[in-house]
Amino acid sequence: MRFRQARHTNLLKPIIDFYTQIIGLKELGKFESHEGYDGVFIGLENAFNAPNGWHLEFTVSWEQPLHRPDEDDLLVFYPDSTSEYEGILERLQTANIKRYRPKNNYWQRNGIAVLDPDGYGVVIVNPDRKA
Repeated sequence: MRFRQARHTNLLKPIIDFYTQIIGLKELGKFESHEGYDGVFIGLENAFNAPNGWHLEFTVSWEQPLHRPDEDDLLVFYPDSTSEYEGILERLQTANIKRYRPKNNYWQRNGIAVLDPDGYGVVIVNPDRKA
């Protein structure tokens, strides 16, 4: 089974920049005017077509999204190496993206949390965690 998380946004360019330039994912494809929506697919190269593949989809339309993220609505990323993790931290700092204290103590101990442009929590888990 493959997985896609889709989210409507009115901040498509900032979302693309956040997930590609900061988190380090790739823009896998995009579409325009598809039944009233424009959108983008973001993930790891070749991940969606792999067994148990995944990617994120963000869409925009004439209708404004009604986001109500709560503190436990998170995307959690597990970098493969300490250098990948440190690169993300450096890009977050360069972009002046502030950390926040997540509600769940596990994420506080084992990574860092930031908000994406839509206000949803994103956790980057430290690969050197002891949990």
